[in-house]
Amino acid sequence: MKSYTITVNGNVYDVLVEENGADAVTSAPAARPTTPKAMPKAAPVKAAAQGAGNIKVAAGAAGKVFKLEVSVGQKVEKGDTVIIIEAMKMEIPVVAPEAGTVASIDVTVGDMIEAGQVLATLN
Repeated sequence: MKSYTITVNGNVYDVLVEENGADAVTSAPAARPTTPKAMPKAAPVKAAAQGAGNIKVAAGAAGKVFKLEVSVGQKVEKGDTVIIIEAMKMEIPVVAPEAGTVASIDVTVGDMIEAGQVLATLN
């Protein structure tokens, strides 16, 4: 038996998996929810108040903030990568919807986010 910890929509589960022969893998009895483990946080990057700008940069998918590509006050062009999120073992860039200056970054590396959540704002 092998023990794994998985996270689904921010909920952490401990799962036991039994190996039956060389290729067969079956799930053990129902997974039991555990308390979410604290994610290591990077130093806060929020230099301006949340939602300070009038152009919202929103997540296209749920996942975890993997990397911040810009800083507050930096100019960006339409299509420039602002934040990279990790979802389903893929790195997904979140891009500026139009040109502007970064007014706020409303998340930090390691934050769990939902689809549609505002991650940053531009002016």
